Amino acid sequence: MKEYATVLLLAMPLFLVLIIIEKVYGYYKGEDTAPIMDSVSSISSGIINSLKDVLGLSVTLLSYEWMATKIALFHQDASILTYLIGFIVIDFYGYWSHRWSHQINFFWNKHAIHHSSEEFNLSCALRQSVSSFVNLFTFLLIPAALLGVPAKVIAITLPIHLFLQFWYHTKHIKKMGILEQILVTPSHHRVHHAINPEYIDKNHSQIFIFWDKLFGTYQEELDTVPPVFGITRPAQTWNPFRINFQHLWLLICDAWRAENWKDKLTIWFKPTGWRPENFEEKYPVTKISNVYSFDKYGTHYSKKLMYWSVVQLFVTLGLVSYLYLSIARIDIQHVFVYGTFIFISVYSYTELMDTNNYSLFWESIRFVFGIGIITYFGNWFEIDTLIPFGTYLVMGYLTLSLIINIYFVSSGFKSKKLALT
Repeated sequence: MKEYATVLLLAMPLFLVLIIIEKVYGYYKGEDTAPIMDSVSSISSGIINSLKDVLGLSVTLLSYEWMATKIALFHQDASILTYLIGFIVIDFYGYWSHRWSHQINFFWNKHAIHHSSEEFNLSCALRQSVSSFVNLFTFLLIPAALLGVPAKVIAITLPIHLFLQFWYHTKHIKKMGILEQILVTPSHHRVHHAINPEYIDKNHSQIFIFWDKLFGTYQEELDTVPPVFGITRPAQTWNPFRINFQHLWLLICDAWRAENWKDKLTIWFKPTGWRPENFEEKYPVTKISNVYSFDKYGTHYSKKLMYWSVVQLFVTLGLVSYLYLSIARIDIQHVFVYGTFIFISVYSYTELMDTNNYSLFWESIRFVFGIGIITYFGNWFEIDTLIPFGTYLVMGYLTLSLIINIYFVSSGFKSKKLALT
């Protein structure tokens, strides 16, 4: 918990600076690929995903440490060689877990969030799953365990491997010559995120592109087919919690409504998107039929709401950073209380971004919960030792946030007049 929080404290500012640089560069080049609301939603998704990982809200059924202990043919110490072997095996693991997440109905639920943005930019790299509570694919690391790669090497290499996938989520870097034959590049990954018939479910590799070429899922980006991004059943929300569980809810509903037991049981393992016969007519869901002609979500909104959403994001980033900075001295049960507050915060302000009147309910819950924490503990997790009057600042922020939420809801922010201000 403490170690991963420390890594995130270093990674978060770097990612944020790169996202801002991409935004500024795109603006001055006249090719802004990072709309504000989309970026706020993406970064918010990254916040709750990182918090889930820090809190340990996931279970690995088959741990690598157990495999390394039980099946290693010989044991090795950490070295350049073991890190190299570990990295390649993790990339193999990443390819297949990624591919199956695209091809199997149940597994798509944990990955749909990453593809849900209808843009392609650095911030959408942060759209990671909060709905994946069980890791089923650790067995793919068996080759490393057999070769005696230490568990410590895998533990260090896994987050490095994940962070190295950040840079290629951009439209501003074009094809990269000889590197296109070796590494996953922005061009390769644009293909992967595209919903064009020519591109869909291609290029699952994460660092080395040769896995796709080896297993028959490679597709070059074509000059004549510009990629269109998103998912064919569009999310139509900025709320990362809703996006995370939309597909699972559809599966549950379809399994419940299915008339025969075979469909009820097999729907989970069918190809992604499969539904029982005639369900598209009986229980239709929004689906993009023409990738070149559909309205992107949330392109009309109040500028006031946009600016307030940015403020909410940066305040939440500050609160999360304080948690990660202080996690070693906060009691474990208090860490979970803090985490719950952050989850409610993100849910509340992204509901407001969706112009949902129920956001006032969630904002009220957050206000009561936050003031309750301060009343019970006498301060905001000892923040006053770092920031003078920090507890009062948190109280003021909670009050202001509730007042502004009331303003937007009472102003009828779904009206055409407010949407243009």
